[in-house]
Amino acid sequence: MPEIQLLRDPNIQPTPDVIAACLGVINAAYTSFVAGLQAHDIQVSWRYYTDGNAWLAKGLYKWTTSRGTAKEITAFWLSIWEGFARITFYIPEKARIDALTLPLADDIKQMIVDGKQMGKLKFFPVTFDLHSDKWHEDLYRLADFRKAIK
Repeated sequence: MPEIQLLRDPNIQPTPDVIAACLGVINAAYTSFVAGLQAHDIQVSWRYYTDGNAWLAKGLYKWTTSRGTAKEITAFWLSIWEGFARITFYIPEKARIDALTLPLADDIKQMIVDGKQMGKLKFFPVTFDLHSDKWHEDLYRLADFRKAIK
């Protein structure tokens, strides 16, 4: 059965009710994950992207420098699919070894080892299909790690 990305209509905002209807029984895992991001100072910001014809969310970490400049970094990207939410971290190649030192599950460390650099970009993706709350703590660790890389 093919994976089907949802939230494709630019006129239908991804409200909590719309997302709940898309995710069905796993909405509780998604809602729990998003709620937990507050403790990590990460906000979820939705936007419709015409190049992909879908709504995508960025997990944004925002801060102010000592000189008062507002800064932000994208910790991860999130999309809604039929029956699951997909979360992708883009880790700089130069930080791969540091990522492997994080206290993560072995299968996630293997994903980091196996990650392929994206063409000329010096990043590699680490992608999770969220079906339950199994990886929440590891996702938060990766988000904290990603936001520390500036």
